[in-house]
Amino acid sequence: MDSAEGRPADLGKPFGPSLRPTPMLLQGQDYFFRSPDTSLDFQERMFQANLVADEPGDPVPCVLVLARAADMEMNELSLALAEHDIRMVRIDADRCQDLALTIYTDTPLIEFQHWLLRPLLVWRRHFDITALPVDPTTVHGAYVREQWHAVANWLACRDDWEQVNSVRISEHLDRLTQLQGAASVGLRVPRTAVTTMPGRSRPGGGRCIVKTAGHHLLEPEPGALRGLFPQPLDIRRTVEAREPAPVLVQQYLDADQELRVFVVGDRAIGYRVQKLDPAQLWVDPESVVVEPAELPADLVEQLLELCRQWRLDVAGFDLLGVGDDWVFLEVNVNCDWRWFEHRANCTEVSTAVHAWVRNRFETLSASAPGGWGCW
Repeated sequence: MDSAEGRPADLGKPFGPSLRPTPMLLQGQDYFFRSPDTSLDFQERMFQANLVADEPGDPVPCVLVLARAADMEMNELSLALAEHDIRMVRIDADRCQDLALTIYTDTPLIEFQHWLLRPLLVWRRHFDITALPVDPTTVHGAYVREQWHAVANWLACRDDWEQVNSVRISEHLDRLTQLQGAASVGLRVPRTAVTTMPGRSRPGGGRCIVKTAGHHLLEPEPGALRGLFPQPLDIRRTVEAREPAPVLVQQYLDADQELRVFVVGDRAIGYRVQKLDPAQLWVDPESVVVEPAELPADLVEQLLELCRQWRLDVAGFDLLGVGDDWVFLEVNVNCDWRWFEHRANCTEVSTAVHAWVRNRFETLSASAPGGWGCW
């Protein structure tokens, strides 16, 4: 998601009835992102404007994407697939209310608006329930969220169509599970503690940083996201203070270089990232230097093995180069690659993703019943 509005967030004040101190990871975090809900999807605009002639007959095979309006990677994919006459439809979390949708349970078909479609490939990315424009504290809002939560999970797990990044695996691929998996293929991982008392934990015995165990972004209001970025652990400030929820305290490592590696199918595409601190990617992106990087063959094989183990088709890995070791930090399943491409002035990942989706769709289409319509 590329568009954002920045403004300070008033996160330094005590909160709640008992005026408890602000959690450590909310202190000093002033990143704010307003996610627009205007669709820029090429195919959606063309079909809604009746600029594409519908062919009567059998259900049309398609790629079904569960995302949100600001997912620019999927906007770009829509255009790329249209160039090859491949239909793509979207259900966006921030625009799904009042959607004309019927999903058949006994056959792999959906009615979307007035089209009868046969999804061959389903990709759930940024379909976050918190993005639904409802108030979850009301009965109506809680109801809408619960219904979409159940149906979206089912859509992304059905056995009678193919999935990109199987949600059955990826929804349980939390940061701690990732560290365990990375170590199993021989990657070095930082020493890590999970605790509500970060002032008492110093894994590795030296400098440490505090990280969220969950997502890097919170969405307390639909469309309004706030950052949760790693922070240095200051023992003098934390002392015996207890956090209201567990955090990760992780060994700080002096790195020679930092890599973001995108795995697309059986390809690995690397970028070297130069930044001053972890939050700089979000709070000051124009000062971050990104350039293409050659990847060692042994590192590529380890990352491909992790993707096989985790059943990931498209993923973004963050790694540190420390001496002769590659240190695994995390993998991002809903990876956004356009920003890295923009900074590095290349489109290698986009080209690889578009080709992978197109080839997978064509393989599935060739094995499907004949007589599909086309658009």
